[in-house]
Parts: sequence; C-alpha cells; structure tokens
Amino acid sequence: MYHFHSWHLIRPNIVVAAAVAAVAVMSASASAHPHVWVTVKSELIFAPDGSVTGVRHAWTFDDMFSTFAIQGLKSKTKGEFTREELAPLAETNVTSLKEYEYFTYAKANGKKVEFIDPPADYYLDFDKKESVLTLNFTVPLKRPVKAKDFNLEVYDREFFIDFSLAEKEPARLVGAPAKCKLIVRRPPEMNVALAQQLSQLGPDRQDPSLTIGAEYGNRISVKCP
Repeated sequence: MYHFHSWHLIRPNIVVAAAVAAVAVMSASASAHPHVWVTVKSELIFAPDGSVTGVRHAWTFDDMFSTFAIQGLKSKTKGEFTREELAPLAETNVTSLKEYEYFTYAKANGKKVEFIDPPADYYLDFDKKESVLTLNFTVPLKRPVKAKDFNLEVYDREFFIDFSLAEKEPARLVGAPAKCKLIVRRPPEMNVALAQQLSQLGPDRQDPSLTIGAEYGNRISVKCP
C-alpha cells in the first residue's frame, strides 16, 4: 500500500518508482497532466497600519487524492479524522511545499515579495461527507509591505497540479483599509490542442521550459489608494 504523505510523491522530478505506481492507481488516465486537483481559497492579511503581512490558504484536494492520502492512517472513529490525527501528515505536506515556493507568488508595486519559512498555523481538515482533505496554512511575508498594487498568484509551473479558485468566496481581505479593492482573475479556458499536448506528458517528466501553469494561474489583486 502506498501513502501520499508528502508533496514529494506527486511531483515528477522526485518521484520514485513506487510513487509512480501509486499515481498510476489514482486514475485511469494517470499518464495525463494534471495529476492532482486543488480548490483554492486565499486570504490576504493586513496589519493595522495597512501593510500586507501574509497570505492564508485553504486548499481542498480532490476526493481521489484525499482517499489515497489517508490510507493507512489510524483514527479513533472510523471514516473520520481529527486535526490531531492528521497533524503528522499536515507537517510533512507543508515542509515539502517549501521546495516549490508554496506554489504562491506575490508582487508588491511590481517587485517580488518573499515569504518566511516555515508557514504558520498549518493543519489538515477532513470532510467526511465529501471525503476530501483541506490543507490550511499561512505564509507570512518576510517584511510587511504597504502597496498600492499587490498581486498574488497560485499555480504549479508545470501544471502537474491543477489549482483552481473556489466558485464561492475564492479570496478575502482581512483587516484591509476600507478603500482597498479586491480583484479576482480566473485563468482562461484551455483550448483542446493544448489539453491534448499536456495529456501526453507522463508523471516522470520535468520539462524546465514548460511554463503553462503560470499562463493559466489564478490571480488575486488588491488595489489600495
């Protein structure tokens, strides 16, 4: 039995033979990108002085990946998992995310913003009705920034993981000045030819030239006077 206790098991550049086999079990179309689907909700956190201090994420994994992730985990109640029982899995996932910059990219007034490692306040929730896991974590900025134009993007550069903004309340401002305006931009619909091209990429391939994830990334912008 294979366990998806880490993002390392779903990324093509560090997948071992056993993990590739596990990915293959996950889907009849395992040779196609993407392999994992994540629904995103994000909050931009502001300090009392109006500066952005961090980003709080809630990422809900697809039911198939979630099912594999919890296989073999022990719980007091069958079919249910507490945050405490999921804590080791949450820690492993968050630690592994560092290598991929948490799939979170931000700019303030056009300049790249850096985040602190490791993230804060992380935990996993399990929805027994939908059988899905949600990873909650906060990535603080290394230095709070006051910006008239703050842009946040969430994506996987190689589109191995498909991040999509939630249909309802995909983004929120927490503690922002009253006149700040939130703008959410969803990626355009992918054309058939490109989808077919991606379907031919296997789980063991990492193409440095592939930047499709950025082109189809989720964008959250804040405009402040």
